[in-house]
Amino acid sequence: MDTPAPTPADAKRALRARLWAHRKQRYADTSRAEREAQALADHVLRIVADRVGPGGTVTSYESWPTEPGTGPLNAALAEAGYRVLVPVTLPGLDLDWRPLGSDERDESARLGLEAIDQADLVLTPGTAVDRRGVRLGQGGGCYDRALPRRREGICVVTLLHPQELLDDALPAAQHDQRVDAVVTADGITWLDR
Repeated sequence: MDTPAPTPADAKRALRARLWAHRKQRYADTSRAEREAQALADHVLRIVADRVGPGGTVTSYESWPTEPGTGPLNAALAEAGYRVLVPVTLPGLDLDWRPLGSDERDESARLGLEAIDQADLVLTPGTAVDRRGVRLGQGGGCYDRALPRRREGICVVTLLHPQELLDDALPAAQHDQRVDAVVTADGITWLDR
């Protein structure tokens, strides 16, 4: 009896597990993670300076320990006078938005699902991205729901560890939202989409 071919969802799940295991092993060294977070911030700030006007709005996120660190980036954006919005994951796995520094549990600070349309640049987390701009997220589809609500022409930039920009094509579903660039501690890569 033939074994059925893995679905894109199965392939994504397996790849995600492998990449997360690698992250956990590689980034147990907190000094390395801190150095890379600062380099990442420096690269993203170059994009922001080029694409976002003074006082503009950038979406970011508050990174988990094994993700590329966004602490230095978020602090630098706020210090430079940019408005920074970060997501709140809702029970249905859609994203609401709140100002950086506000309490995630404070519902009065939330700006609504449509607040992403205020962004002049969208920064997203990810597990991997291929050279076509296909992004492998955390598996819930949160950003695939949110990204279509951004304004036309607003760039989406995914923050990754260097080895997570892949030459091999990622499995993609019709609903997957593509990204315009990847930033790692090693630099900025604009993608051909």
